[in-house]
Amino acid sequence: MDTSFIIEITKRDFAERFAGSVLGSTWAIIWPVVNLFIYIVIFGKVMGARLPGTSDMNAYGIYLAAGLIPWAAFAATITRSTSVFIDKKHIISKVSTSLPSLQLHIFLSETITFLISMMVFFFILTLQGHDFHPSLWLLPFLYYLQQLLALSIGLFTAVLNVFIRDVREITGVILQLWFWFTPIVYTSDILPGVVQKILPYNPAYIIIQSYQRMFIFHDYPPFHALLFLTITTHILLSFAFATFRYLEKDIRDFL
Repeated sequence: MDTSFIIEITKRDFAERFAGSVLGSTWAIIWPVVNLFIYIVIFGKVMGARLPGTSDMNAYGIYLAAGLIPWAAFAATITRSTSVFIDKKHIISKVSTSLPSLQLHIFLSETITFLISMMVFFFILTLQGHDFHPSLWLLPFLYYLQQLLALSIGLFTAVLNVFIRDVREITGVILQLWFWFTPIVYTSDILPGVVQKILPYNPAYIIIQSYQRMFIFHDYPPFHALLFLTITTHILLSFAFATFRYLEKDIRDFL
């Protein structure tokens, strides 16, 4: 796998997002600032949204940001990975390259966006005198697990999308439903009892809950659930890669 090729298309991908704009890549910083301002200031202080069990005016905004930042990276990675073979077929047809490297450039590109958002988030929390919990040292592993799951799903849907173009739209619908089934903008205690019982089987819930517990509840993530998800994710990745390898020749011919 050509590392220089991956880095080059990652740079190009990130630059193309803001191509033609006056501020260029500065927008990559502006957008997180605007979004976090909305989450923490507008929802918390202006609209008066409160997180049950705490009187902190910023608690709901932090809870919201801690869920939306990782979800944005997770969902974007799946969405972009699903259509990457179609979107990059002009490269595939001209350059001899490993198809999974196209998935990796999406991972790197979304990681840059995630890191910028997180740095802005930490900066705002520091200004507010937020009490950071030691569990935040687990953030790199949590992000790795989250994105590995996204890449696993994305690789499988990318293979299907080559042959069935409706897969991209179906994936978008599923992600929309998945978002609202995961407690990100609401807390799990408002859900019916039967739904709360099946929530632990929602991988996104395990991941988002871990972020929220570390940032807002000053607690460690659920280790047993993360261990189960780690094993499941690697099994899913192996299955997705095996499916890709089996159909790789057909994918190239079809493109």
